[in-house]
Amino acid sequence: MNPELQGREFPPTEPYLVGREKVREFASAVFSTSPLNFDPAAAAEAGYPDVVAPPTFAVVVQERTLAQLLAAPDAGIDFSRVVHGDQRFTYTRPIVAGDELTARLTVSSVKTLGPHSMVTAESAITDASGQHVVTAISTLVVRGDE
Repeated sequence: MNPELQGREFPPTEPYLVGREKVREFASAVFSTSPLNFDPAAAAEAGYPDVVAPPTFAVVVQERTLAQLLAAPDAGIDFSRVVHGDQRFTYTRPIVAGDELTARLTVSSVKTLGPHSMVTAESAITDASGQHVVTAISTLVVRGDE
C-alpha cells in the first residue's frame, strides 16, 4: 500500500438522493423495528420530514468514496486482500428520506503492521445546502504476504 495516500483528499461524489424505500429496505436488512424507519407519520410525529435512516445507512453513501480510494491507480490496494477492520459514525443530524447527500473522502491514516497495512478513511457527508450530516470513518486492513 502506498503510504503517500495519507492526507489525500478525493473529489466529492455525485449527489445521492435518499429514497424512502431505500431507507425501509436498509432498515429491514439490519432488523430495525423502529417505526421512524418505516412510517412517515411516526417520523413526522417525532419532528422529522420523512422516514429516518438507521445510523449505519451512511455506509451506502460512504461506499462511493471508498470506491474512489480502491480504484486509485497509485493506491496499491488489492481489494481481494481487504478486510473491514472498523467502522464509526459521527452525526450532526440523522439522515432522512429526501436528503441529497454528497461525500468527500480524506485518507486520515496509513499504517504498516508487519506484512499488513491499515488505511483509515473519513467520508464527510453533507446535504444539498452543504451542511454536515455525518462523518463515516472506516479502517480497512490490507493483508500482505505472509
